[in-house]
Amino acid sequence: MLQEKVTSNTQEITFNDFKSEVLNDYRIAKVSRECSLLGRREVLTGKAKFGIFGDGKEVPQLAMAKAFKKGDFRSGYYRDQTLMMALGELTAQQFFAGLYAHSDIKEDPMSAGRQMGGHFATHSLHENGNWKNLTEQYNSSADISPTAGQMPRLLGLAQASKIYRNEKSVQHKTNFSKNGNEVAWGTIGNASTSEGVFFETINAAGVLQVPMVMSIWDDEYGISVHAKYQTTKESISEILKGFQRENDTNGYEIFVINGWDYVKLVDVYQKAAKVAREEHVPVLIHVKELTQPQGHSTSGSHERYKDKERLQWEQDHDCIAKMRKWILEFELETENGDILRFVDSEEELIILEKEAKKEVTDARRNAWNGYLNEIKAELLIAAEILENVASKSANGTFINKYKNDLLATAEPTRKEILASARKCLRYLKDEHFGAKIELQNFIKTSVNDGYRRYSTHLLNESDSSVLNEVERKPNYSPEKNLVDARIIMRDNFDAILKKHPDVLIFGEDAGLIGDVNQGLEGLQDKYGEIRVSDTGIREATIIGQGIGLAMRGLRPIAEVQYLDYLLYALQIMSDDLATLRYRTFGKQKAPLIIRTRGHRLEGIWHAGSPMGGIINNIRGIHVLVPRNMTKAAGFYNTLLEGDDPAVVIECLNGYRLKEELPTNLGEFKTPIGIVETIKEGTDITVVSYGSTLRLVQEAAKDLSQDGIEIEIIDAQSLLPFDLNHDCVKSLAKTNKLIVIDEDVPGGASAYLLQEILENQNGYEFLDSKPSTLTAKAHRPAYGTDGDYFSKPSAEDIFEKIYEIMHEANPHKFKSLY
Repeated sequence: MLQEKVTSNTQEITFNDFKSEVLNDYRIAKVSRECSLLGRREVLTGKAKFGIFGDGKEVPQLAMAKAFKKGDFRSGYYRDQTLMMALGELTAQQFFAGLYAHSDIKEDPMSAGRQMGGHFATHSLHENGNWKNLTEQYNSSADISPTAGQMPRLLGLAQASKIYRNEKSVQHKTNFSKNGNEVAWGTIGNASTSEGVFFETINAAGVLQVPMVMSIWDDEYGISVHAKYQTTKESISEILKGFQRENDTNGYEIFVINGWDYVKLVDVYQKAAKVAREEHVPVLIHVKELTQPQGHSTSGSHERYKDKERLQWEQDHDCIAKMRKWILEFELETENGDILRFVDSEEELIILEKEAKKEVTDARRNAWNGYLNEIKAELLIAAEILENVASKSANGTFINKYKNDLLATAEPTRKEILASARKCLRYLKDEHFGAKIELQNFIKTSVNDGYRRYSTHLLNESDSSVLNEVERKPNYSPEKNLVDARIIMRDNFDAILKKHPDVLIFGEDAGLIGDVNQGLEGLQDKYGEIRVSDTGIREATIIGQGIGLAMRGLRPIAEVQYLDYLLYALQIMSDDLATLRYRTFGKQKAPLIIRTRGHRLEGIWHAGSPMGGIINNIRGIHVLVPRNMTKAAGFYNTLLEGDDPAVVIECLNGYRLKEELPTNLGEFKTPIGIVETIKEGTDITVVSYGSTLRLVQEAAKDLSQDGIEIEIIDAQSLLPFDLNHDCVKSLAKTNKLIVIDEDVPGGASAYLLQEILENQNGYEFLDSKPSTLTAKAHRPAYGTDGDYFSKPSAEDIFEKIYEIMHEANPHKFKSLY
């Protein structure tokens, strides 16, 4: 056959190769669509809990896949199954394993059943937790469900390429980048562009000029809400026209393309990739006229909110139907007058479509059997144990009923098996025989297995965990060298930047002026604007930058100016960073260090104490609360020895206080999860942290004059807290406890109380009611007097502790009031 040459994917290939490529793309599109159709049925029949699929978006994702290269990163959302299939990173069987929540990472490599289907990830780490060579694989950062939540992370993934291309100190890290040639590919639905973090990210990427290609899948709806209620002018590309770059400005290249036009889509994505990859210019592709054949998700039907005309339009403009029509009608005349076609008859496509449907049907069956057979094997073990127990128990009749009900269950769950076993154990509470022990062991094993399947990897469980780092104390010169504490921070960051060439520090006012408290003074001049840099006022994307950079092998320290401003970024910290290891079953990590400052600043908006809300939203991130700058510096040194995410909260009123300058800057380490007893005493254990400790120490002097010797324990870190259980050791001596902080009532102090009394069994040693002393429930009022009446003062601390001692010994400690 005549081998005519055509241009495809920017390379010359033979027509037969081009034909094979087109037909393979069509096959992938059909496989993906069949997965969506059958996936919905699996949910509606009860085999899966929920489904949200990529039907209607297949063809533009095929075009994207052609421009996506190894080393590139995706940060997308739950419609991208076709892209993942086209890249070879998702099979139909894996698609269904995810739908069924198969808890084996080999079966569901996206999340081991921890996320619902449609959330895609690749593995960045080896089994030991070390990095793979990310330049040799296609990379997908793990998805999250919150709409537009993928955007801040996308910024950092793209910025990493810019840093690798332009910063000499990291260009040796060739496992992460090849001269910064990697593109970060973002995807989002048109309605989700209404979210603030979308606009924040778009603006930041335009400022930074990073290699990002942002695709917006536009089907005119956000669940049931039409675009006219979502977007000004009903078009995101129209309102973003001002971002189009011009000869003398930075900005974007913006493309608008119909989502059913295979040929033009391939061309646009090739152009977009070239601009982003070579010039490091961000690109926005608005993909219009897409459809959503099954509606938003399995939770409803789009017939409820689309009229007949729209539904007919969607049938006519379905991207796969359009591609099919193009394939059938395609003809290319050669110079010799021969006519080249993709198929000679429609029958060829029908055969291909039947094969795709069979592939999906087989994949569904294999995934379901693989999921169910594991559980059935466990059921048979449980049934045998219950039969043995029943034969020896006076309550055998009741136990046999549970056994028979289990055996009659066609599609059992682990919940049903374990719940039945645990209920049967109740019938044996007054009986003792060997089979009972077997049942007890089965239950314990099942609970432990459940923990492994569903609760591991919240924190780093590898050898690189910072919890393995031991304390290294600061060294001091013989002559006492007292300095403003900010100098310790500045000089320690200097040592860090020198020791760790992959460390980057950035945030509001962090660069030129060296942060608002001068903890980075002069370091931008010394290390350059890439390694110490300013950002705009945009806390969510500052954290997103850090996540993306950390996922690509860099060690970012992202600065949020004040603790209260962390609330702008709390959603990204909570939903993305805190869950990353967990939701990937330990296959991705982002060792981001977040630097901020708080405590004791006066006023509603800069009070710096929303600790309870923070620690209860970001489980999975270490929360460190050093009482001074030496301790804070030690935490940074510790964190850089491992690869755990953390937030370090420096004491805002401590930068001008005097501290002794260590001689081993960059080397001393503050241990994480270890408390420190900073004053020994016999009468009451006082646990606190941060700036409040100075007030406790002040009150301790006055209490001592009244014959009360308090033991002061510095928590140092809230997440994790007191891994060695030193607080309960103190309680065994003092038999009394008070927790003091400046959070709201029921905040961090309540958390610490639970840790000490419940987790450490501290209640066993108490002979007085445990107490907390916190700030008022409202935000602190402004000014010295407002602070005094809003937060615990030294006098409050004295009187509260004195009151506890009065209750214990009223004859010795007379009532003050």
